[in-house]
Amino acid sequence: MAELSTKRETLTDTSSESDVDVTPANGAGSRDLATDLRQAPLLAALSPAQLARLLQRASQVRLTAGQMLFHQEAPAERFYFLRSGQIRLFRLSSDGGEKIIELIRAGQTFAEALLFMGTGRYPVCAAALTEAQVVSIDAADFAAMLRESPETCFALLGDLSRRLHAMIAEIDSLTLLSAQGRVARWLLRNSQAEASASVIRLNVTKAVLASRLSIQPETWSRVTRRLVDAGVISVDGERIEIRDRAALQALADEI
Repeated sequence: MAELSTKRETLTDTSSESDVDVTPANGAGSRDLATDLRQAPLLAALSPAQLARLLQRASQVRLTAGQMLFHQEAPAERFYFLRSGQIRLFRLSSDGGEKIIELIRAGQTFAEALLFMGTGRYPVCAAALTEAQVVSIDAADFAAMLRESPETCFALLGDLSRRLHAMIAEIDSLTLLSAQGRVARWLLRNSQAEASASVIRLNVTKAVLASRLSIQPETWSRVTRRLVDAGVISVDGERIEIRDRAALQALADEI
């Protein structure tokens, strides 16, 4: 990443040959940014002085939809907080195939595990699914703050533990459940109460969702059509409504 400067600049990602728009994080609006950063469990325990120190060395990065933030095996000197938009983390196979590892939403940090990996390389690629704004944080300086703050260390351990348990649950889902079970579990996990119904509003493509669930896009379409025919869900464009939650739960629990 580029060094922090006092004026607007363009950061060139040489590995993707794309321009990334970067501005200092401690300029105008830094107070609002500090409030946003405290959404993340990892950063919530920072003292005001520590947060000010972080902002001094951080920068804000604006990405267009589809733009790369970093590449797998690229040197890792920064980790990130997603302020707005969505980011996909994915790995590339030897034949060029792409497997989505995680979808990052606003308010989350990512790539912070590199603080402990000791490899100095990103294990995944990161790219914007939508227009996105991320805060780029100096990993080495943050690690120095961790040594000074047991509270922040425990916050980081808690955040990484939550992600580990989520990954274990996902491995169980991918290895034990059928495609229909995976879709059912995803729908239950991502539904939100809306009036008297449970609703999901899709803000990613079927191809992205399918990769996340390790199925083909046509499999997603086939399973959701089957659920619609059975009266379990209804689909209206990007809006999915769960009409029979008990039936969907039964499908999610099938092995």
